[in-house]
Amino acid sequence: MKDEKVIIIALVLVLSFTLAACGDDAGEGQELEVLRVGATAVPHAEVLEFLKETLAEEGIDLQVTVFTDYVTPNRALADGDLDANYFQHRPYLARQNEEHDYGLTEVTGVHIEPMGGYSKEYNSIDELPDGATILHPDAVSEEGRVLALLEEKGLIKLADGVGFNGTVRDIVENPRNFQFQGIEAAMLITAWVDADLAVINTNYALEAGLSPGDDSLVIESPDNNPYVNVLAVIEGNEDNPAVQKLAELLNSDAVRQFIEEQYNGAVLPAF
Repeated sequence: MKDEKVIIIALVLVLSFTLAACGDDAGEGQELEVLRVGATAVPHAEVLEFLKETLAEEGIDLQVTVFTDYVTPNRALADGDLDANYFQHRPYLARQNEEHDYGLTEVTGVHIEPMGGYSKEYNSIDELPDGATILHPDAVSEEGRVLALLEEKGLIKLADGVGFNGTVRDIVENPRNFQFQGIEAAMLITAWVDADLAVINTNYALEAGLSPGDDSLVIESPDNNPYVNVLAVIEGNEDNPAVQKLAELLNSDAVRQFIEEQYNGAVLPAF
């Protein structure tokens, strides 16, 4: 009888330790580190969503906030409402820091989105009439990019040495008298249908159902393109282990394959 009691007590202890261990495992499974990242919808948020499960396996709960503009994500990051954001290219980040003193910094570059020009009315650049209106994003960093694209295609000429930093005031030759109008980038999704030509950021072009490779009348060359989209954080948070893990995965072969298969040349890996 004593032996039976000893066996029963031993079984109870084993069962107790087993349940406790299971309870600990369940607790660990629920205690994921939250990583809040802001992004625009396409392709940034889609790339992040692709990584969610992998990050969860690494103990990180990736929470993606989708923004529809280019202004709010940096403000939210600077205010501490986000841990990182992934929506902007390097020149835009530099300009935002210069204008607002946000103190943001790049963690890693991820991809390039070649900017293209689209028209509902015309099938080629040669069909554009003299005096055609060209819509473009109104951000200073984007205006220079648009003008550099048009100069590359031989449509205008900019002052020597301007590069990607030009404004309409730097146009020295405009033989077809094109008229330039800057509007908020997100508005181009709908406004492009009424323009002679609209030069649109690729993330918004994709949202509008446009294919940069198939639908654009002009498109940037990816060669020596400085407009790499980056993962950014507030200065001092670059070494956060969760941020570093996200950066590592954003530069992984799996993400490269996802980008190449999902966007068919409209988005190009930059790593």
